[in-house]
Formats: sequence, structure tokens, C-alpha cells
Amino acid sequence: MFDRLREDVQAILDRDPAAKNFWQVVLCYPSVRALFWHRISYKLNRRHPLIARWLSQRVRHKTGIEIHPGATVGRRLFIDHGMGVVIGETTEIGDDVTLYQDVTLGGTGKDVGKRHPTIGDHVTIGAGAKVLGPFRVGDNSKIGAGAIVLREVPPDCTVVGNPGRIVRKKYQRVAIDLNQIDLPDPVQERIDSLLKRIDELEHRLEERARQIGCELFDTPDRVDDALK
Repeated sequence: MFDRLREDVQAILDRDPAAKNFWQVVLCYPSVRALFWHRISYKLNRRHPLIARWLSQRVRHKTGIEIHPGATVGRRLFIDHGMGVVIGETTEIGDDVTLYQDVTLGGTGKDVGKRHPTIGDHVTIGAGAKVLGPFRVGDNSKIGAGAIVLREVPPDCTVVGNPGRIVRKKYQRVAIDLNQIDLPDPVQERIDSLLKRIDELEHRLEERARQIGCELFDTPDRVDDALK
């Protein structure tokens, strides 16, 4: 238990530049307390589910982090800030995962049995993201802030948007990736593509107008008259 506690503290020191020392993390970071008590409630849940659930709710009130006693949590999970984080009963989380505030690992309301996601190793899930359903988010993947993910994510992918879309794949894992800024923006990329296409069409229209010896006018009606 205390070896895992030391691991949790070291993970925060490694990933959060605001963390200054061991005791600051132990006393001031809700992630450490939430995970410490979750391990106790997880063990109690087998024989004393009511006590385990009561304990998890007490921790939620104290930390803002709700982890169901039935959820399976791996090593060195870091829940940054933590307020509003919800982790459902059948959730499985791998090692070296990072969750930011207001993340939900939940169900869709229509599944039975395994209802919540499985999160692989070295996954980062940005602030406000929702991962809903009994599917897997592959190792080394990143979920952008505010994304809503409703289907399986292969390993080594970046997902953004609502609904979540895979916008980047990589095939070589680096260190834990905490960068939440330099994510692709598929909407902006589409707008840029359309603007480029418009520029190309205007250029071709100007060339065609010169070929037939007419002046290029601003309005479509005047262009039609000139072409006639």
C-alpha cells in the first residue's frame, strides 16, 4: 500500500511542474488521497460493498474525484486537479495514465455487464473529455480536451472533437505526452482546405476569362453576360 503511495507521489513530481516536494504532494494533491482510499474501498468491495461505496462517496465529497469501488486502477495514475472526475464501476485503467479535471470514464446507459471503458497504458485524457462505453482506448493514445469518445481508439492515436475523431496516428512511443496544446484541429484544417480550393478556382476562372478576352466581374450574373 505505501509502496504504491510513494509511486503515486513520484508520478506527480515527474509530471506536474507545480509539485515542489514529497510532503506538498501528499498534503495538497487530491489525486493522492483519492487513490489511497480507492485501494482500500476496492478491497472492501468484495465482502462489504455498502461500506466500500460509502467510503468512495466520502472521498468524492472531500476531493471532488469519484472512483467507484469496482473500478480497476493501474499503477502511477495521476489525476491532475481532479475536480469533477468520474470513473465508473467497470472501468479498467492501465499504468502511467494521466487524467485532467472534469474527465468522465462512464457508460452510455444502454450496456449491461462491462459498461465502462478500458484505458491502456500511457494514455493522457484532457480536461473535460468524456469516454463513454465498453471499448478500449489503446496504449499511448491521447484524448484532447473536451472530446467525447464513443468508440474504440487504436494505440498511438490522438482523438479530438465531438464526436471524437482520430486525427493523428504515430507509430513510435515517446515519453508520457502531456502536451494538450499542439493538437490537430480538424475543423480549421477543413476550412483551410476549402479556402485553398476557392483560391484555385478563382485563379482558374481568371485564366479562362483572359483566354476568351473578357473582363472578370465581381457578380456571377455579370460574368455570365460577359461569357455570352
